[in-house]
Formats: sequence, structure tokens, C-alpha cells
Amino acid sequence: MGLPNDLKNKDDSKLSEWLNTAKRNFESSFALQSYLKGIEKDESAVRMAFKTHFSNGLAEGSVNKVKTLKRKMYGRCSFDLLRKKILLIEQRSLVT
Repeated sequence: MGLPNDLKNKDDSKLSEWLNTAKRNFESSFALQSYLKGIEKDESAVRMAFKTHFSNGLAEGSVNKVKTLKRKMYGRCSFDLLRKKILLIEQRSLVT
């Protein structure tokens, strides 16, 4: 079951209808029901995502980079070295 064209075109008028249909069609899937409940819980945020062009993708990418580096360096260095390495990586990404 794909998204209706209204949702693909960033028109949130059919969101509630789509959620209800998805809940009926996937009653047996606990994971999908949980996902749909999460969308319902944050429905106002989902609607705003349709109406605006803002994204937190850039921040999420930086957080992912830091977490990956932190995992790689776990137990091998101090916080000060980790901090310097993160700043160096960020400085290099601004240059290129």
C-alpha cells in the first residue's frame, strides 16, 4: 500500500484517512501498528513536515558522524583527543 498522490504532493488533507486505512490493512503486524501509532501520536509534527521544506537532515548527519567516531575510538583515547578529532573532521568537511 503506497502513499496517495495527495501525500506525495505534500497535501496533508488525506493523512488521517491514510492512517485509518493502513491500520485496518495491517492489523496483524505489531511493528507496523506501533509505527502507525507513533505517526498518530506526532500527527501535528507530521502535518508540519508536509507544509514546510525544513529538514533536520544536516544535524542528523553530523550526529551520526560523531557517534560513529565515538564508537570507533571507545577505550582508546581521552575525551580531549575525541573532541579534537571531531573538530578536525568538521573543519575538513567545511573546506571541501
